[in-house]
Amino acid sequence: MHFTSESGSDGVSERRFVVDGVPGLLWQPDGSPLGGRPLVLLGHGGGQDKSGPRERARRCAARYGWAAVALDAPGHGERARTAQDERFATEIGELLAAGRPISAWVARHTAALAERAVPEWRAVLDALEGLTAGEGPTAGEGPTALEGPAAGEGLGPVGYWGLSLGTAIGIPLAVAEPRLVAAVFGLAGHATLLEPAARVVVPVEFVLQWDDELQPREAALALYGALGSREKSLHANPGGHLAVPDFELASAERFLARYLPRAAG
Repeated sequence: MHFTSESGSDGVSERRFVVDGVPGLLWQPDGSPLGGRPLVLLGHGGGQDKSGPRERARRCAARYGWAAVALDAPGHGERARTAQDERFATEIGELLAAGRPISAWVARHTAALAERAVPEWRAVLDALEGLTAGEGPTAGEGPTALEGPAAGEGLGPVGYWGLSLGTAIGIPLAVAEPRLVAAVFGLAGHATLLEPAARVVVPVEFVLQWDDELQPREAALALYGALGSREKSLHANPGGHLAVPDFELASAERFLARYLPRAAG
């Protein structure tokens, strides 16, 4: 992992990094150590990039003292795009504009993106774990020092928060990654997610838009029903795919706060 730039405002630092060619952003309270601090992984939606969850990340750092990280999903942001990635971004925009549900091809491509993204997220967690153990980042352009705790402190508890494409990636990640302790999912209902959803065991808050033009409610309800978590809650609101109410953001924070303790500074 090497850091390529750093900025900050209102007591929150934002650092750009690259791990194995995957670009990401890391937020945390300015000047604070990472080790032992709760961490939230933020998945973005289809056609967006790692900067999409910036407001959520800054709220997590400023209000709760958590660290937060976001990655460019395959074919998004600064990542190279194949012809299929270009088609995916175009079709998502067209389907939203036309008010039609995702096609079978988009669902298959989403599953393929998730298959690539899960090991990338796990590699980033490993890299962050290494930093908290006292390993410095690789030399590169721009600032490379990450202020950290004494070696061996490790990461704090890890949560996940991602809707739509973020859920398509987050569900298989929750199955594969034992460091996750809670997750916020929603705005998804791909049939390809039903089998891994049954193997999710962490507590889940699931967001559903009743009039979602991309993900019909029957499919989203089926995905919620398939989740194997003993603790799960469904939050349904009227409106389309992009109309999630602001109060659901606050609800997701409160949910994650039950499993990620507030950190000082």
